Amino acid sequence: MTAGLPPRVVRRVVLAPAMIALTAFLLAVTPVVLLVLAFLVRFLPGRWRALRMFWFLLVYLLRESLGIFGLLSLWVLSGFGWKLRSERFSLAHIRLTGWYLRGLVGSASKVLGLSLVTESVPDDLALGPTRAAALKHREGVTPVRPVLVFSRHAGAGDSFILVHLLINIYGRRPRIVLKDLLQLDPCVDIVLNRLPNRFISPNPPPGSGVVESIENLAADLESDGALLLFPEGGNFSERRRSRAIERLRQQGLDQAAQTAEGLAHVLPPRPAGAFAAIDASPDSDVLFVAHTGLEQLSTLGDLWSGLPLDREVRLTWWTVRHEDIPTDPNERVLWLYEWWERIDDWIEERRDPAHPSAPRLAPGELVVATD
Repeated sequence: MTAGLPPRVVRRVVLAPAMIALTAFLLAVTPVVLLVLAFLVRFLPGRWRALRMFWFLLVYLLRESLGIFGLLSLWVLSGFGWKLRSERFSLAHIRLTGWYLRGLVGSASKVLGLSLVTESVPDDLALGPTRAAALKHREGVTPVRPVLVFSRHAGAGDSFILVHLLINIYGRRPRIVLKDLLQLDPCVDIVLNRLPNRFISPNPPPGSGVVESIENLAADLESDGALLLFPEGGNFSERRRSRAIERLRQQGLDQAAQTAEGLAHVLPPRPAGAFAAIDASPDSDVLFVAHTGLEQLSTLGDLWSGLPLDREVRLTWWTVRHEDIPTDPNERVLWLYEWWERIDDWIEERRDPAHPSAPRLAPGELVVATD
């Protein structure tokens, strides 16, 4: 058990029923709440912020409660947990996760104003009907390979958005390393603990087994699998950036510290987990993900003041074949830092109002990344 987190049995017996009870209560009082908010909206800043937040909360609670019942049904159908880890039930849990995230992202789009724009997607990322449509005029089909997804970390919900895209748009089977406090969400807690994932505490100390866990997650990655990692270890802030640079200097990594000082929008990556995943999965390609538009939404206060979200969340993906990844340890560190510089430059370009708008793609559309 992680310090500060209730034991699993408490989370199952207390938090999950409490979530269902809260949903039932909110549904019962919804007509009254809507009338009150409709009256108060004239006195509140912004465009219908309170109503937008309430509606999104209601959608979230409904998805949570229905998801809990769905997970309970899967447990019963699996023989009260007997076959819960089988391929059939693993896929069922991934489909349920996709349903849950599709509803949240869809509601955020319609109610909160979230706009996802994908600039470039490697054509070998997507599987299923999307990939088949993109490749149907080609001779042969590129073999499916697992992928290691290394993303910058910033803003509210970037991990949820990326997992939504991996499951619902690109047909991948994701694994993820994420903060243990997310286990306070009953659906996230139950479904991700039933699948190969790893919850970690913020800033885990040396010897906590995090790197070994990442290595184990990558070692048996399915051909349609995608291991999602955030090498920065946390959302960007000036304080974290300064501490990271100081830590690099204390370790005698002056060149890395110098490179980190030139990063304006991202933290310097922590290479241990990323390299453990690369070494443990020699058949996997690496996908680097850059995104921008969520940086100012790190807290509930930021989200409230930013509603509606009159900004685009832009993403782009780059592929590096496994055989093109350096094997020398020093060259590999330089390689990872160079990619983080590229991500930083990409973000800077899109913050510049004079920068011409990049091609707009719906998240399901595919183009071949040419650079």
